[in-house]
Amino acid sequence: MPLRLFGPLRPVLSAIAAAVGLLALTACSGSEQPADQSAPATASGRPRTASTHPTPPSGRSSAVRIQLILDGHPVRATLNDSPAARDFAALLPLSLGLEDFHRTERVADLPRKLDTSGAPDAPTPQAGDLAHYAPWRNLALFYRDGERSPGLVILGRLDDSQTIDRLATADRVTIEPLT
Repeated sequence: MPLRLFGPLRPVLSAIAAAVGLLALTACSGSEQPADQSAPATASGRPRTASTHPTPPSGRSSAVRIQLILDGHPVRATLNDSPAARDFAALLPLSLGLEDFHRTERVADLPRKLDTSGAPDAPTPQAGDLAHYAPWRNLALFYRDGERSPGLVILGRLDDSQTIDRLATADRVTIEPLT
């Protein structure tokens, strides 16, 4: 008869028991990986930190190499290993019209907002950076150094700094993964 006492709460208690069981199962199946102390340095020579460039659990980098075709000229770039960059890579291939913004970057609207979880607050973009400005749901291709900007998430970087000048005048970009 004690079950009648908890009759109205039975579905709630069952859901709590299931959640506790799932949590216990998940906690037991995870594996801790030590931080990768051999991560390459950034362009400034400072080591990368886990908060700005997360390392996947396997210890391998899953950075994606892409090709931008700027007004018919191919330019290679590498996306970093962040949730936003992986989400962006899932949208590829993309073909977008570009507009100038503040004589610093070329911008285009993306089909949807990207996952910005774990993104550092207000990075300062550099010429050659590919970024997502979350509040406006757009892609930004920096051809000049930018200013610290809340809501900006760096997705990757052009591989060759000699190609940055192409960004300044490009009206159209097609972005595709390299295989």
